[in-house]
Order: sequence, then C-alpha cells, then structure tokens
Amino acid sequence: MFPTLRLLSLATAVALPGFPAHAQSLPYQLDPQHTKVYWEVKHFGTSTSRGRFDDIEGQVSLDRTAGRGEVSITVGTASVTTGVPPLDAVLRGEYFFASKDHPRAYFVSRRLTFKGDQLAELVGELTVRDVSTGLKLTATHFNCYKHPVLAREVCGGDFEGELQRSELGMTYGHPFVADRVRLVVQIEAIAPP
Repeated sequence: MFPTLRLLSLATAVALPGFPAHAQSLPYQLDPQHTKVYWEVKHFGTSTSRGRFDDIEGQVSLDRTAGRGEVSITVGTASVTTGVPPLDAVLRGEYFFASKDHPRAYFVSRRLTFKGDQLAELVGELTVRDVSTGLKLTATHFNCYKHPVLAREVCGGDFEGELQRSELGMTYGHPFVADRVRLVVQIEAIAPP
C-alpha cells in the first residue's frame, strides 16, 4: 500500500499567457500548505484504501524558454496517515515504509514534458527504502498566477500516476491488498522574490 510518493511532482512552473518567460532556471519552492501526496490501493477486491503524506518539501528549477527543468521532492515517510492509527503504525513499520530506518523517500525528475506552455508530464525516479523505480506523473490540471499578497508567481496543479508496490519491495498482504497503487499529487510552488 503505498509508496506513493513523492511525489511528486511538482514542477510547476511554466509560463502561461500573461507571465514573462525567463531565460534562466528559477528555483520554485514547494508550498507545504498546498502540497500533498495521496495514494489509493484496492483492499481485498472490495473497497479502496486511501491515505496521504503531509511532510513534503522540495524545489523545481525551470528554464521556461528551453522547456526544461528539474524537480526534486522529499517526503517524510512517517507522515503517512489513513485516519486509522493502527494501520498508520503498520505502514510506518518494517513491511512497508520502515520509517525508522528510512525516514525519507525521494522523487527526482529531469524529464519535463510540455504541451504548448502547459506542463503535461514529469518522468523520473522514485526511491523508497533505498529501492528505486521509474515513475511518471501526468498533469490533469496546471496553472500559474501572481499571488496577491506575496507578489510572486505561484504555479501548481494536480498530477496522477501509478506504480507497482512490489517494485519497491513492498509485497506484504499481496494479493489481498493490490500491487497497483494510484497516486494523486496536489502541488503548488512559489517563485523566488
């Protein structure tokens, strides 16, 4: 159940009409209040178990003119929460995230795909418990705006992806708990002053 990580995604920073293009890479910082990673996995072929990670930090560097960038996201594995404390303890334990020995999971992407001026996809590598697997996050929505209080650009959106938890060595409970994990990543990132 779970790796979900990290997600993330984020990357977020593409010029939309009304925003100036930048020739150099800009380091957008993730806004932890508006960045979450959610996961979903089928439970005994009936309902879908869901949870999220709340401890997320990272940055996006983006060269808008060239349509390139990098995304680096870190997720605190002990921040996994389902609303069911006994399940949270199992997820943080040795069969899943092993949070005591592996407190952080990482997502890094250097392959950002654009459709026009819209960020469309991030392709990168997710590392959980020192095991890495490829992860693609597809944007379902993306936008940038000038924050009315900060007077800085904020970019963000919603991203989706999926992975097989067995690729990360998390096979406990299979086949009763599905191998396929769906990720939904909500991200906002703030441009430098």
